Amino acid sequence: MRAAGTFAVTSFVPAELAVEPGVSTGLPVGVATMEKRFEGEVAGRSATVFTSAFDQASGVGTYVAMESFEGTLGGREGSFNFVHSASTSGSDRADEFFAVVPGSGTGGLAGISGGGGISVDADGTHRIWFEYRLG
Repeated sequence: MRAAGTFAVTSFVPAELAVEPGVSTGLPVGVATMEKRFEGEVAGRSATVFTSAFDQASGVGTYVAMESFEGTLGGREGSFNFVHSASTSGSDRADEFFAVVPGSGTGGLAGISGGGGISVDADGTHRIWFEYRLG
């Protein structure tokens, strides 16, 4: 099955994180929590732990995000976790990864598995889609 929608970040809160032992690299590592709102065949909200190695000035870096989604997917209500990551050289998305976390589904989304993707339109609209199975 496939479900698609759009989303907007409604909250982005950087978090303090002191990793031991400290290692100096060419890009600073950061952690934040996020909340997103979804519309379309994917409707609801998510709570996200967002990590990145990113340079704000050049727009170069990589992120890894773990999301806990609750809402409806293709008309079925429930919750589940998914993980995604991508790299950018400033104006692109590369090295993308996207997966539903096995065993994380509840309610009408119990038994969900699969993947999906995220894209950003030229006008800044964020799109998400899931290609998934239930059961």
